Amino acid sequence: MKVVITGVAGFVGSNLAKSLLARGDVQVVGIDSLTDYYPVENKLRNLDGLQDDNFDFVDGDLATLDLAPVLNGVAAIFHQAGQPGVRKSWGDEFGIYTTQNVLVTQRLLEASRSLDTLEAFVYASSSSVYGDAEQYPTSETDRPMPMSPYGVTKLAAEHLVTLYAKNFGVPTVSLRYFTVYGPGQRPDMAFNKFFRAAINDEPIPVYGDGTQIREFTHVADIVEANIQAWLRRPPAGSVINLSGGSSVTVNEVLTKIAEITGKDLDVQHLPKVAGDVFRTGGSTQMAKDLLAWRPKIDIDAGLRSEYLWMMGLSAADRQTSNV
Repeated sequence: MKVVITGVAGFVGSNLAKSLLARGDVQVVGIDSLTDYYPVENKLRNLDGLQDDNFDFVDGDLATLDLAPVLNGVAAIFHQAGQPGVRKSWGDEFGIYTTQNVLVTQRLLEASRSLDTLEAFVYASSSSVYGDAEQYPTSETDRPMPMSPYGVTKLAAEHLVTLYAKNFGVPTVSLRYFTVYGPGQRPDMAFNKFFRAAINDEPIPVYGDGTQIREFTHVADIVEANIQAWLRRPPAGSVINLSGGSSVTVNEVLTKIAEITGKDLDVQHLPKVAGDVFRTGGSTQMAKDLLAWRPKIDIDAGLRSEYLWMMGLSAADRQTSNV
């Protein structure tokens, strides 16, 4: 079986590729343009971990790449690629977000219309589409109200994914990720920054007062849900929350990191950033019903797994994580 993973050199994409390759019966074609949103060295390290006879890498920009030969004969497309980051989506860089999150998704969907082998088109959406949600836990039928340009582009792409299912029968499913963490986490994300600063005895910048609440989801649980979205074949056009069950404040996370590292943390509070919401937390009933999925890794075990991964890196590799 052939599957395609976009954004394969990234955090979720590389973990997903490893899991699929471990099955032994899947040919993985990974696409990535190795952009410099964070250090390319991190992505190259992820690719080094994917050396396998059943893995082929395509270095290309999905906005211009000839997709037909890459997608020929594919059973599943896992669309993990996109421009991340709430803070950088404001201002002059918004065009990058519309291209990499909306236009690219539309090109992939168009190319998928003619694929008679396609069993699943799995799109990585985000809890950012909810903004400050109407209720918690937030269900998939609650009104999305994104508070950042990033969230707007993720929601626009999600709408396209649903439209191609309803109009052309493309077997799509959108998975709304709630703050993913764990081994391989992007260096611009909070836990990576917190652990790196703790290990190096550096100040830890925290935007806001730390009372904001997040639902954190371990990358291994996210990977399992992606695979289930392919194998279980939920109704085309489904939109499903992937919320990890670990609903804690940032301050509580920092306390846990101090315990894990054995360090006294130097936390420095900075002004709240435009687009950051106070709380996230999603219902997982639909994931249970359609994917037979539930989160398995709690925040304590998950944080320790990320810490052990970071400690396993060389000092030089940890340094390349700086952004």
